[in-house]
Amino acid sequence: VQLQASGGGLVETGDSLRLSCALSGLNFRSMAWFRQAPGKEREFVVGVTESGRATYYADAVKGRFTISRENAKNTMYLEMNSLKPEDTAIYYCAADGLDLPASGARVPGAYDHWGQGTLVTVSS
Repeated sequence: VQLQASGGGLVETGDSLRLSCALSGLNFRSMAWFRQAPGKEREFVVGVTESGRATYYADAVKGRFTISRENAKNTMYLEMNSLKPEDTAIYYCAADGLDLPASGARVPGAYDHWGQGTLVTVSS
């Protein structure tokens, strides 16, 4: 089982960035992105169900971030627009073999599998 996140980098306020997460080794049903800023706890960003029809966003990113998944390629994406300095963090992709409910999808402990993280830095 392997999750490989990529796409992070240094951008300016207002820029866009697209993160990718390549998954292998398991039939993942629930997927999500979390992030962890320096000195802070890991926080939920967005989650998506197996079908892709249900998505859950943290209030801080609603309207700016979009999650998608391409099951045929076992890949998940996070399109980030209108980036702000407070979006600076290490972004982690997570996945689980269960189809998590909305409440559970926001909890880091609900996911059994994690990527290594990709750093996003937004300069002011």
